Amino acid sequence: MAKAPAQVIQYLGTGRRKTAIARVKLVPGNGKVTVNTRKIEDYINVPSMLDHAMEPLRTTEAAKQYDAVITVLGGGKAGQAGAIRLGISRALLLAHADMKPLLRGKGMLTRDPRMRERKKYGQPGARKRFQFSKR
Repeated sequence: MAKAPAQVIQYLGTGRRKTAIARVKLVPGNGKVTVNTRKIEDYINVPSMLDHAMEPLRTTEAAKQYDAVITVLGGGKAGQAGAIRLGISRALLLAHADMKPLLRGKGMLTRDPRMRERKKYGQPGARKRFQFSKR
């Protein structure tokens, strides 16, 4: 009689920022974080953005308890770092519901609604106007 495979514990979280989308999978481990199959330090090479993305794990002191497998697409590096931050926060919330006040207090569970404003017709950009000529 064949044994059923062991149940794998994983916590999923989705984060969005600007046009970036991050899918985060937290599994119990020793703190290895990969983004699109690369180490996070290699993927996000700006220290301030890396700190921003990893803030939920540091704040909750769960950095050495979970491995994170992250798939991120769209946007630029800053938007992706923000999306990763929200995705990790949401996944941690599923793992430990008692962390909600801590994460909420630091603003890590709030989706940043700011988006790029569209370009309007008759203008060179969203707000900029062509030079006005009286004569």
